[in-house]
Amino acid sequence: MIATKVNNRLCTPGQVAQLGQRLAPLCRSQSSIAGYPAVLRITAGAHQHQHQSFLSSRSFSTTGTTQLRDFFPASETTFIRRTPPAWPHHGWTEKEMLSVVPEHREPRSAGDWVAWKIVRICRWCTDVATGIGPEQQVDKKHPTTSMSAEKPLTEAQWLVRFIFLESIAGVPGMVAGMLRHLGSLRRLKRDNGWIETLLEESYNERMHLLTFMKMCEPGWFMKTMIMGAQGVFFNAMFLTYLVSPKIMHRFVGYLEEEAVHTYTRCINEIERGDLPKWSDPNFKIPELAVTYWRMPEEKQTMRDLILYIRADEAVHRGVNHTLSNLNQKEDPNPFVSDYKAGDDGHRPNPALKPKGYEREEVIG
Repeated sequence: MIATKVNNRLCTPGQVAQLGQRLAPLCRSQSSIAGYPAVLRITAGAHQHQHQSFLSSRSFSTTGTTQLRDFFPASETTFIRRTPPAWPHHGWTEKEMLSVVPEHREPRSAGDWVAWKIVRICRWCTDVATGIGPEQQVDKKHPTTSMSAEKPLTEAQWLVRFIFLESIAGVPGMVAGMLRHLGSLRRLKRDNGWIETLLEESYNERMHLLTFMKMCEPGWFMKTMIMGAQGVFFNAMFLTYLVSPKIMHRFVGYLEEEAVHTYTRCINEIERGDLPKWSDPNFKIPELAVTYWRMPEEKQTMRDLILYIRADEAVHRGVNHTLSNLNQKEDPNPFVSDYKAGDDGHRPNPALKPKGYEREEVIG
């Protein structure tokens, strides 16, 4: 089960309780997670009186008004004011974000083919787990680039999908970074910059998850499903990286292709008005997101938030496809390396290379 929680900036706890009791029968909508009903109750400020107005404000939890809470309340201490992010985000320009498009790298080896097929199986499992009906699925002949479906997803379905995907997406980078760290210690050799990029990727994916968690509160069913999926995924990634790091990086590259596709489709549905709550100019995104991505005041809509996240996923896509093409033990990480005089033009930009760089393009 997944449900959203109150935005204290829009109404007081007393108003939330009163409105929740009076308006719950009118504002209940349902989506499903593998057949298990997920209920969302919509709330609004005291000045809103019509059902359409309710769609423009933050929703709150089905766990009861007395149990509403902030997922990440500020911990008040004697001396410490706040803890800054370990990897501050460098930010995106609007041109960079709008240049991101869904792309697909065709498998070129047996390892690529295995990675691609496993991603397709994972995509099918995610559709089932997050309650996506056949009429809401895109053209299966072009699953990574097709954006059209008979029926759009609801805001609730998107949040279910985002939280489930991001809870898994932060695993591969951490597993790869951990194993490369241990390998560096064991082999008594430098890692040439791979560890930092992989851990930063994992951190970035976790920030995506924390942002969406500010908008909704998963129930026990979703938490159980995430726990099981993470256990399977972590161990699968661990064993795969021990056997073939190239296959795992290719797998993550394909996984990020799916992420870019998912967020692109969401942006299109917001722009078409299929998601009225998120299209409303009064909808407030979490302050956590504004701070992390350093979003300008005029670019703080839900569409803008998804654009920022999609740009991050596009970088992960290009980075992992590129890393899969390199010598896993000897090649330096081209994304953090200084280039020789005259060869700086080979410096890679993963956001602009959806299918990744070949080794000769960045290593020589």
